[in-house]
Amino acid sequence: MAFSAFTPTEQKADASIQKRSPVALLLLLPGVIFLVLFFVTPLLSLLLTSLQEPVPGGFFGEYRQALRWENYVFVLETYGTQTLRSFGYAALASLFALLIGFPLAYFIGITLRRFPLLQALCLVLVIAPFFISFLLRTLAWKQIFAIEGPVAGFFSMIGILGPGQSITGTAFSVVFGLTYNFIPFMTLPIYATLERLDLRLVEAGGDLYASPATTFRTVTLPLAAPGVISGTLLTFIPASGDYINASRDFLGSTETAMIGTVIEANFLVLQNYPAAAALSIVLMAVILVLVGIYVKRSGTEDLL
Repeated sequence: MAFSAFTPTEQKADASIQKRSPVALLLLLPGVIFLVLFFVTPLLSLLLTSLQEPVPGGFFGEYRQALRWENYVFVLETYGTQTLRSFGYAALASLFALLIGFPLAYFIGITLRRFPLLQALCLVLVIAPFFISFLLRTLAWKQIFAIEGPVAGFFSMIGILGPGQSITGTAFSVVFGLTYNFIPFMTLPIYATLERLDLRLVEAGGDLYASPATTFRTVTLPLAAPGVISGTLLTFIPASGDYINASRDFLGSTETAMIGTVIEANFLVLQNYPAAAALSIVLMAVILVLVGIYVKRSGTEDLL
């Protein structure tokens, strides 16, 4: 005679779950359809486009479907410098945004916790740039950094810049633009983590005769790690593919071109759609690898 390993109550619960499973699948169906239509399908289309080849004797910008893996070799050899530059600029912007955003989030989330009205006002100021177009904000900094602008004039007066030299079109202006535009993406996740921090843990560090620096290093910073990781990812990923700040129409030049600028030029100007698609695939693949390594080494695999 066979005996069941489950009690009658557990068997009824398991049967109830099995009965509800079609309903759960039905509820998931709209989300699955959305992902297939607006994520999987465009990704497959991009992958197929990256493997296309020019039509022999065809018109400019005319391609046919093939398995031309050489497109990836071409873009890596041709645009390797821009690719490395993109991740370098994005890493610097993420670092500077963290150095600015963490103290700001600490001030709002912990120091102002006893003043809710002032805390809410500071949060509004953090997200206030979102009320203005990304393009307009970047264009405003182009005017500020222009030769006739106040910043260039001040640097020329103290001898850092020569006559007629401009800040725009330099690595400094591009990294500055990336940092400025993505600071809210760094600050808000850190604030959300610090705002929930139990201050009794910080007080316990003082009761155990730990210095403020030691308490911050051993208590506050580890508890804020999820917010730091999230903010870094939210900053690094879009900054890597940014094409507005590095564009010569805004803060960049041909010497500061990033991979997003190259993709835009291949798609809209050169009409080299396979190269643009191959660069996009390379960008996504490298970001996935870097993010995976970063999250794995930081010990927050649950964010993946």
